[in-house]
Amino acid sequence: MTPMFKRKLLLLRLMLAGSGYRRAEYLKKTGLFHRQGEHCFFVPYNYGTEPYLLSFGDNVFVASDVRFVNHDVTAKMFQYMEPDRKHTSRVGTIEVGSNVFIGAGATILYDVRIGDRVIVAAGALVNRDLPSGGIYAGVPARRVGSFDDYIEKSRSYSQEVPWTDTDPLEKRRKEQLRWCYRKE
Repeated sequence: MTPMFKRKLLLLRLMLAGSGYRRAEYLKKTGLFHRQGEHCFFVPYNYGTEPYLLSFGDNVFVASDVRFVNHDVTAKMFQYMEPDRKHTSRVGTIEVGSNVFIGAGATILYDVRIGDRVIVAAGALVNRDLPSGGIYAGVPARRVGSFDDYIEKSRSYSQEVPWTDTDPLEKRRKEQLRWCYRKE
């Protein structure tokens, strides 16, 4: 089986896996990553060309369209410009701690460590280490808040709304519609 065929087969299996939890279970079983902790949720299908350089802690949630870029191919351009000199593509690891959420469309570059208890906002560009306990947003990502403060906001919101994530789907939809359009 060629590497390209294996990659396409993996993508097909990921698409058919359904939920992010099942996708994460399948990825852990295949050993695609250097390390993957417990209770992960992965929406993306693409984990770059060097997924073996990715490490995830426990309780990591990765939203749709997140990109993990663990290489730099400028060396290929330089090699064409200077064929008589050696240029090698750079690669590096991406390490994600535990209790981390990475929002939709974020890009994580190589040689980066995301600490524990971190939220990376949608669309953020992570090009340097993110210390534990923060919320990071922007291009490049910078600290915009505290993880612990956001937990308090989540608890407060959860007390306000008339549904829980464990309610049956129809009940939840009905309550969400009523809540979200209550001002009309």
